[in-house]
Amino acid sequence: MIILSSKRIYQSVKNTILTAPSIDGSLDAAWQRLSVGIIHLQTTAAKGLFFCFKIDRETFFSSRKEVWIMDPATDLYYYWLCTISIPVFYNLMFLVARACFNELQYKNTTLWMGFDYFSDLLYFIDTFVRARTGFLEQGLLVKDAKILKEKYMKTPQFKMDIFSILPTDIAFIYLGIDNPEWRFNRLFRLARLFEFFDRTETRTNFPNIFRIANLVLYIIIIIHWNACLYFAISKVLGFGSDTWVYPSLSVPEYSRLARQYIYCFYWSTLTLTTIGETPPPVRDIEYFFVVVDFLTGVLIFATIVGNVGAMISNMNAGRVEFQAKIDSIKQYMQFRKVTKDLEVRVVKWFDYLWTEEKTCDEKLVLKNLPDKLKAEIAINVHLETLRKVRIFQDCEAGLLIELVLKLQPQFFSPGDYICKKGDIGREMYIIKEGKLAVVADDGITQFVVLSDGAYFGEISILGIKGSKAGNRRTANIRSVGYSDLFALSKDDLMEALTEYPDAKYALEEKGRSILMKDNLIDESLVNVTDAKDLEQKVTDIEANIEVMTLKFRKLTSQYESSQRKMKQRLTNISNQVRTMRFDDDFHCVVVRSDPSPSKHNKHRLCEMKGGVVHLHGLYQCIFV
Repeated sequence: MIILSSKRIYQSVKNTILTAPSIDGSLDAAWQRLSVGIIHLQTTAAKGLFFCFKIDRETFFSSRKEVWIMDPATDLYYYWLCTISIPVFYNLMFLVARACFNELQYKNTTLWMGFDYFSDLLYFIDTFVRARTGFLEQGLLVKDAKILKEKYMKTPQFKMDIFSILPTDIAFIYLGIDNPEWRFNRLFRLARLFEFFDRTETRTNFPNIFRIANLVLYIIIIIHWNACLYFAISKVLGFGSDTWVYPSLSVPEYSRLARQYIYCFYWSTLTLTTIGETPPPVRDIEYFFVVVDFLTGVLIFATIVGNVGAMISNMNAGRVEFQAKIDSIKQYMQFRKVTKDLEVRVVKWFDYLWTEEKTCDEKLVLKNLPDKLKAEIAINVHLETLRKVRIFQDCEAGLLIELVLKLQPQFFSPGDYICKKGDIGREMYIIKEGKLAVVADDGITQFVVLSDGAYFGEISILGIKGSKAGNRRTANIRSVGYSDLFALSKDDLMEALTEYPDAKYALEEKGRSILMKDNLIDESLVNVTDAKDLEQKVTDIEANIEVMTLKFRKLTSQYESSQRKMKQRLTNISNQVRTMRFDDDFHCVVVRSDPSPSKHNKHRLCEMKGGVVHLHGLYQCIFV
């Protein structure tokens, strides 16, 4: 167990600051002392962190019952990635800029030191979080702190994380605090930034837009680093020493920090995009740098253009596919000489689908999901809709789930008939969106308008005996506008009810009571035997006989297999007993294997010749 008292740390830092070498009368001396103290504190914390990795789990956590573990699937882990990405991005952008543009470092030393050591603190915390981040093993989250620590320490990322928190700032003691290039080891934690981008792309509802924004960010980072390198090379070669390097700082226009960075960023953009229009290089190192820039620009921006093209294609893939369907339908209608009226209706129908974003093929989208997840999605979307139907309100959950999986979406255009009076009812309908009108035979007079959540046709698919309408439709139902419905077919309902006979009886009784209430049932026809009922009963009996036959064949096969195995075992035992020799006298009683009761079951049917027992037939020999 490590116990670091705040008093000891404070005293250690204080002594370090007081004993640090100083430069009397200068501001740098104060900053140097402070930085030395912070570095000492940082080194002490690093030693404590490294020592924690070597401490045995049983000793370290002996006083704790439960260990905190970070689940990588939670929002907390994502928010932490977002948090740690900020100091990583800060180091990625500002360390190189501060190292190259001296004025940027000199003017804001206090601010940079605060940001630097705060980012170091987050780096230390992130190292601890990584050591406590669980992982999935056979679908289960591993929460053993010792296993997590050992797994993390075996990864290459552990070495990079440790290198990224090494207190390289110790060089400030000898070189001064205005040398941020000694902190470049902080860039070894870039993996956290990329992980944050990957997780965000997975979570966002606009992945293509995020990919484009991410790509633009990468371009800016590359141009930024190249601009800083250009300024650094110009500083080494001498500002204004030739036409290629940055102009002399003695010119007021080019001495400002903002102009320095913008000029270099502009030069970097022109060079990496291979646009040119920059002063030609003069010295060998300048030629070499420009050639490397051109090659890098060609490779990077060729990749960028390809990725942008692919992203734009993906964004328009749905529209292109949908337009191809419309074009094929138009060609077909022209080939078949369809009337202009009908052609306009078809085009309007496709326009409606695209406008309402109903072009998605649910079966195609869900085909890659396992059946369990498909069922859960269907239940989540449709179960409450099905519960609204009065004949299904008291049904058990298992039947409702079966029916939910069988609901089929259907769309209707304005003026389309969903059903007409006298049609055979093979489906029931539930209105998801839209309005349906119950109209007279003339198709104009409206009796009632059905809206979202309404349903009809549930009685006709049950085929209730004695119904005056039979399984015929009793009304004309027409779509007022574009309508989105769910349909449940009679065959699907009956298939689901085969496993729920009690539910089938309850549904028929409920439907019969509804018909009786509306005086739509003929009692004289209830008890009349229907030929279809007899045929159904015969079919059920045949199906049951077939099932029983299959079971009997299976049992017979198992019995014959067990008999063969038993005979083989008895034969092996018989062969072993025949080869046995006995030096002493014995009494042998042979019992026949056949369990049938008979007075001849027990015989002395073994003999001994030359010390060898010989058995006659298939017997069991018991020595007494």
